[in-house]
Amino acid sequence: MRALVISGGGSKGSFAGGVAQYLIEREGREYDMFLGTSTGSLLVPHLAANDIPKLYDIFTNVQQKDIFSVSPFVQRKKGDREYVSIDFVNSLWQFIKMKRTFGESKALKRNIRKNFTREEFQKIKATKHDVVVTVSNLSMNRVEYKSIKDCTYEEFCDWIWISCNYIPFMSLAKVDGYEYADGGLGCVIPIREAILRGATEVDAIVLEAENMGKQRVLGKNPFSLMMNLFGHLLDQVERNDIVIGKLAAKNNNVKLNLYYTPVSLTENSLIFSKRLMEKWWQQGYDYAQEKHDK
Repeated sequence: MRALVISGGGSKGSFAGGVAQYLIEREGREYDMFLGTSTGSLLVPHLAANDIPKLYDIFTNVQQKDIFSVSPFVQRKKGDREYVSIDFVNSLWQFIKMKRTFGESKALKRNIRKNFTREEFQKIKATKHDVVVTVSNLSMNRVEYKSIKDCTYEEFCDWIWISCNYIPFMSLAKVDGYEYADGGLGCVIPIREAILRGATEVDAIVLEAENMGKQRVLGKNPFSLMMNLFGHLLDQVERNDIVIGKLAAKNNNVKLNLYYTPVSLTENSLIFSKRLMEKWWQQGYDYAQEKHDK
């Protein structure tokens, strides 16, 4: 049984889209299972529905307004460099309204239901073994994996949304009395979970460079420094996930193929730039082709 696993990584998910397109269209890979975390959870339902042109159109055209109903960021451009800074006005209003997060991502929730249809949901349930998204149950301090087989359409759309909620910058969700957030807070790339669910071969797309040789520029204010800190912690979680995944693959005689980004794509994956995401998608496709040509 073959599984495709995609890590979290915000806008860098466009790179994963390019890799997946090459594997499916050029290598003829047919996957039984699809597992994703955060941005990976946005990608896997469309890949399972086998509608890559639609996915490309959605992913390379997404903007801040498609994600944030209350954005904690202001997107700026200086020369060729695009970056985000904190929107102090919106963040202050969140404090005044006694909210626990700097921003809200209800726009993303609406867009998931708009772009992932009930017909696609039914098609996946009828034709694929499983599609799984990763969420973090903060109330119980544990990672949970939500299968399309166990959910209604509305529930699965909500779990996809919850898997992407990168707190404290996005919404904190409450389900059945428990509070949930981004799956990457506990598991950035669920390789081991794919193996536990019966995968005998796993293609895992890791939205980070294998060797982090580039020195990071740390933020100049507490908010941007907090984002750097979160990025550092998630990198450590991701590395542990990969080590655990490799051990699980070795112990269960599973073939594991890892696809890293060849370089560090961005210091802030919450920048959603059409120009960059189109470039990263093509880079992902070219990288996968080069890897297989070798």
